[in-house]
Amino acid sequence: MKNWKRYTITAALPYANGPIHIGHLAGCYLPADIYVRYLRSQKRDTFFVCGSDEHGVPITIKARKEGITPQQVVDKYHNMMNNSFAEFGISFDAYGRTSSKIHHQTASDFFKVMFEKNCFEERETEQYYDENAQQFLADRYITGTCPNCGNEHAYGDQCEKCGTSLSPTDLINPKSVLSGAPPVKKLTKNWFLPLNKLQPKIEKYLEQHSDWKTNVYGQCKSWLQSGDGLQPRSMTRDLDWGIPVPVEGAEGKVLYVWFDAPIGYISNTIEHFGNDSDWQKWWKDADTRLVHFIGKDNIVFHCIIFPAMLMEHGDFITADNVPANEFLNLEGDKLSTSRNWAVWLHEYLEEFPGKQDVLRYTLCANMPETKDNDFTWKDFQTKNNSELVAILGNLVNRVLVLTDKYFEGKVPHAGTCTDLQNFILQQKEKVEKSLEEFRFREALHEVMNIARHGNKLLTEKEPWKLIKTDKDATGIVLYDCLQIIANIALIAEPFLPFTSQKLFTMLNLIDNNLSWKNIGEMEILKSNHQLNKANLLFDKIEDDVIEVQVAKLKRAESNISTALPISTENAVQKIAAAQPEIVFDDFAKIDLRVGTILSAEKIEKADKLLKLTVDLGFETRTIVSGIAQHFKPEDLPGTQVCVVANLAPRKLRGIESKGMILMAEDENGKLIFIVPKEKITNGSEVR
Repeated sequence: MKNWKRYTITAALPYANGPIHIGHLAGCYLPADIYVRYLRSQKRDTFFVCGSDEHGVPITIKARKEGITPQQVVDKYHNMMNNSFAEFGISFDAYGRTSSKIHHQTASDFFKVMFEKNCFEERETEQYYDENAQQFLADRYITGTCPNCGNEHAYGDQCEKCGTSLSPTDLINPKSVLSGAPPVKKLTKNWFLPLNKLQPKIEKYLEQHSDWKTNVYGQCKSWLQSGDGLQPRSMTRDLDWGIPVPVEGAEGKVLYVWFDAPIGYISNTIEHFGNDSDWQKWWKDADTRLVHFIGKDNIVFHCIIFPAMLMEHGDFITADNVPANEFLNLEGDKLSTSRNWAVWLHEYLEEFPGKQDVLRYTLCANMPETKDNDFTWKDFQTKNNSELVAILGNLVNRVLVLTDKYFEGKVPHAGTCTDLQNFILQQKEKVEKSLEEFRFREALHEVMNIARHGNKLLTEKEPWKLIKTDKDATGIVLYDCLQIIANIALIAEPFLPFTSQKLFTMLNLIDNNLSWKNIGEMEILKSNHQLNKANLLFDKIEDDVIEVQVAKLKRAESNISTALPISTENAVQKIAAAQPEIVFDDFAKIDLRVGTILSAEKIEKADKLLKLTVDLGFETRTIVSGIAQHFKPEDLPGTQVCVVANLAPRKLRGIESKGMILMAEDENGKLIFIVPKEKITNGSEVR
């Protein structure tokens, strides 16, 4: 393996047309962060760069749907994604955006260099045109019937039902998304990258990297070997949102989003270093290793098109590896933003405060490295309760509590245990090998095996019994277990950074100069070192918490909207489809009553829940309601509400809730009480 001087690590630029979900995290951002944290711990010179992809058709479609400008869309989601990544612990050195002035300049200059080298072919081609909107139509602005599966709502570039890649001319009965009218074909001029002529150069590049993951290398080879091989691809588009093509005669055209987006890695680096020469070593020095972390849908762009651009430009290094992951499914079904079939990161962070590492652990353990994998809420609960709580948390709590009890919280005196040291060094070697080969699931498993070994040692030695006869021997057991915990704090940091920080705090090692090289040492904690009090690393996740998340997905599944044409003037409000038909006897089973809220209070560690005391006339009840983000507790007493009075009681955060408050939700997601127009006696029936 080459001895690299430095590492430039990129993670795919997310489209700024929606929030981040768990599929994005498992696909590229979490593995990239784990790898970067590992490199930093080894004191390797590393730069981790990403940013929002703010051009392209998905942005303009989102803007039309919401009735706002494309700039307003990207501003909103850039900030949301940036904040979510930071809170989740994705440790970018630079997170920029492709709407910045520096990016516009960098991408324009890049295009001009290639243009002046005659790297492009100028071509006139027929493209679909909307005569009503007087606009050429990008692929996503054309819908029609898929020739493969018959889906009547396929896009001009892909059918999302069967997954087939399409071109607009493949569609049966195509129509414009803008006006609903059938488009016509019209000649237009664009600049193409002649990938057919560059194929030998690309093939040579790929042959030098035949050790790439099989799913990545295999997909690249299939592109090269299918049909007539690679075909010219237009690097410009007839759009009004994007970077203007910087050549004469290109008015009304912008750079193709997949031309400008990967240049964002470079421009965000330039912006981070203040446009001085420091940025160049990360992109122009042959001793720098460039690694792209992406999802499998981006393989062709990062392994064929972007390398071709870089080679034709001539001033930049190309990627040494592109460890792309496959897709993560959700509860056995494909993640879908349009159906809201997703676990959104910003919502998870609100609903599971302080549990970033639980999600990091679950996603890493189920990472779709070579094939699609599945996330389920039940497995998330099991990973937390049966592994993080029962294995790692249990080890730490028992050892620190026993040390506090028997040795006043100070590390006992003990000699070096050679067998234990050898075991940890072996685990370190396994983790290193797995991470160097981008096998993150395997690496995490070996980290947890260290905790399993610590629990096995405790179970076999039983220090709570041994203390009765031999305090010195008890000290040796606890000393060894404390060194295991200190080593876990170091080796687990790339995977569970928040947990490692908690461990360092409990071990009283906050201001330390420890790094990867210290893993395997048996005196990270010196004898007589004072420890801090133990705190629970993880707490159990109860069934009712998981039920809330599963119910949310079921609501999303039942609220799929009927497709509506997009208005060019205003956003179209999506209205949930009606539920399946019921008979009157079904409705008659529901006992609806009017009640008055007597008191309301927040529930600890539950950002969305309020504990309400409600007078129903015939009795006073406690009802837990998920309205805390919409109403202040002090504003609610005296409010009359409509209550489902015969709903079976259930426990939420340990509180028995007897009933449910009926609410309406407006187009902005705001909750509104369903209340009687006039004051009415508590307990009155609603019919």
